[in-house]
Amino acid sequence: SFCLRTSPRLLCAATQQKNTGQNLEEDQSQSQNEQKVEPSSAEKLLAEEKAKLEEQLKEVTDKYKRALADAENIRQRSQKLVEEAKLYGIQSFCKDLLEVADILEKATESVPKEEIKDDNPHLKSLYEGLVMTEVQIQKVFKKHGLLRLNPVGAKFDPYEHEALFHAPVEGQEPGTVALVSKIGYKLHGRTLRPALVGVVKEA
Repeated sequence: SFCLRTSPRLLCAATQQKNTGQNLEEDQSQSQNEQKVEPSSAEKLLAEEKAKLEEQLKEVTDKYKRALADAENIRQRSQKLVEEAKLYGIQSFCKDLLEVADILEKATESVPKEEIKDDNPHLKSLYEGLVMTEVQIQKVFKKHGLLRLNPVGAKFDPYEHEALFHAPVEGQEPGTVALVSKIGYKLHGRTLRPALVGVVKEA
């Protein structure tokens, strides 16, 4: 009889516990679903912070790449300036030497060729010495990249020649160099002194 009296209560309590457990599970499940549907404010803040950090990282990366490119450009320009300084650092000195070469050339040209004979040994020795000096100085010029511009018969080039006059010359094409009044020079391909020339024009 005791068992019969208590059994309905036990059954009722068990049923109540079961229902309570189910309700808890349903509430947890509903809460999880709500969390999945609507992220918490903390998650929103984290997402915003992540987006900001990613944007900052992108900006820093772009600046770093630009800095590397600028540094490489500066390095290349500096290297070019150093190379040009090596090539053209002697150009002012070369210009001064050109005047010496001009004097030697005029001196050899002014000696009367008919006077250069064995019975005139002093003049002959002087002339030969001048010629040898002129040849040697041209060798030195060539060694250092300094080359003569003697453009007789060539087409007039304003980057290499300076026209002193224009005149018609029979048998020569207009626009070509008919006369070189002063030899020009180029240093490593760059005109150091233009040749002074007379240019053929149409009659």
